[in-house]
Amino acid sequence: MKKDSFGVWEVHIPAKNGIPTIPHNTKIKISMTTPEGECIDRLPAWIKRVTQDLNVSLAYDAIFWNPPQKYQWKNNSPKKPTSLRIYEAHVGISTNEGRVGTYNEFTDNVLKRIKDLGYNAIQLMAIMEHAYYASFGYQVTSFFGVSSRYGTPEELMRLIDTAHGMGLYVLLDVVHSHACKNVLDGLNMFDGSDHCYFHEGGKGRHDLWDSRLFNYGHWEVLRFLLSNLRFFMEEYRFDGFRFDGVTSMMYHHHGIGTGFSGGYHEYFGDTVDEGGVVYLMLANDMLHKLYPRIITVSEDVSGMPGLCLPVEEGGIGFDYRLAMAIPDMWIKLLKEQRDDDWDMGNICWTLTNRRHMEKTIAYAESHDQALVGDKTLAFWLMDKEMYTHMSDMTPLTPIIDRGLALHKMIRLLTHGLGGEGYLNFEGNEFGHPEWLDFPRAGNNNSFHYARRQWNVVDDDLLRYKYLNEFDKAMQHLEEQYGWVSSPQAYISLKHNENKLVAFERGNLLWIFNFHPTQSFADYKIGTEWAGKYSIALNTDRKIFGGHDRIDESISYHSQPHEWDGRKNYIQVYIPCRVALVLSHC
Repeated sequence: MKKDSFGVWEVHIPAKNGIPTIPHNTKIKISMTTPEGECIDRLPAWIKRVTQDLNVSLAYDAIFWNPPQKYQWKNNSPKKPTSLRIYEAHVGISTNEGRVGTYNEFTDNVLKRIKDLGYNAIQLMAIMEHAYYASFGYQVTSFFGVSSRYGTPEELMRLIDTAHGMGLYVLLDVVHSHACKNVLDGLNMFDGSDHCYFHEGGKGRHDLWDSRLFNYGHWEVLRFLLSNLRFFMEEYRFDGFRFDGVTSMMYHHHGIGTGFSGGYHEYFGDTVDEGGVVYLMLANDMLHKLYPRIITVSEDVSGMPGLCLPVEEGGIGFDYRLAMAIPDMWIKLLKEQRDDDWDMGNICWTLTNRRHMEKTIAYAESHDQALVGDKTLAFWLMDKEMYTHMSDMTPLTPIIDRGLALHKMIRLLTHGLGGEGYLNFEGNEFGHPEWLDFPRAGNNNSFHYARRQWNVVDDDLLRYKYLNEFDKAMQHLEEQYGWVSSPQAYISLKHNENKLVAFERGNLLWIFNFHPTQSFADYKIGTEWAGKYSIALNTDRKIFGGHDRIDESISYHSQPHEWDGRKNYIQVYIPCRVALVLSHC
């Protein structure tokens, strides 16, 4: 190998008679002698495929992947969505069976579910190769490799190509915040030192994640990571990225043991890692200039100002940030408070507390809440009765009735108020039972909880179908009215005693009654818009597991009298634990 002017070692092996010297699907490695005289073997850092043979070793092998027949793309990338509705998914768990699912199975079985539900984007987790399956893909070992446990690179290309043919954007959950500490099949100690790609010493180690931290001030690290982004855009034709662990990248303390009050000293002091911030600016600037239709999403809990403003305006350049406080609020309410004690004002404040002109993706729960050690909203709401009373053949108990009602209302309120985009983790739309736990020593390497039980939503005798139908109706209504791309809502009513919330957004009037027992007849709801109103969505429909207490043939006519600070009002019947969305003409 020869060293270039940047200090990078490389070798060119010419073809023989037009045939590559190294055959396709051949194992390769790099053998080095360090300046200290130690002989070490490593996997090439830029390798596109690695595989594991447990009969030989736990460590992965690098594979020279150069198929003679390249994948032939069939579909162009879809138009960039104005209203982003993301379906967060993991290929490996996307099967009913107790095993690792495949790219082909996801393409053939899951994509049509996502399209039918009305989502317009998929966020794929755990694609970058990771040696430890139970890490959920967040301990990356080979940054240019796509996980071989699900299939071949061409099968992933087929997945993305098919999604594009359905009009779906595909985002990659990219992990540039840290790297797995594996030496034999990772980047750690790549050249025998601890500071080839990473900071040396304690600065290069994340205490909570037990992983290595990149040195973003190093020229070759920047080139490696920026090339990684371009590679996934051009080789696999992804439509954008969700950047994981952005808080860790932007601060020297990595968010460990640190709370954020919103004071500007927290964002512009010496705790900020300028190298990490500049890398994110470079990445977003490069991506948006090279690929104008790209979408980038930031996972940041700190609330960094300017995170979602263009780099040329002094921002960090993301298109969206995740509203991470919203799922925490819902879980806290369900864990700690009685329904009678819910504060409508605090709920609305959390849902609308976001930086003006910086777009936010709202979600009631994601994969974080589904993991073992926590509970999904459905499990917090219905717990053990999900095992015994989710059949239509069993009585509708008060717990199941409450659970179905609040599961729909929480999602609808989050969708309507919470942001300029929406996200759902696969299975949670229908109240997936139990939790998510990958095979590991602590569970005897069981796959029982590392799967999605599609059978329960496909069973017409079970009540999961009602939640699925509601989510489908909600997504398709958003497609029709585009409220997440509309200006932030005007909330005209937050009544704590009556547990009522009302607001206007997306040319729709939204009314929520969270009261456990009290229904209201002829209740006055203020509205800015004069005219006739009809029901566009009603959580109490029988098809959604409701009680059909509302006559949807009735129209509501506004009266020209000021109410709740609005120019007009209508009068509605709003039963307990029911939400209505009204359109006007």
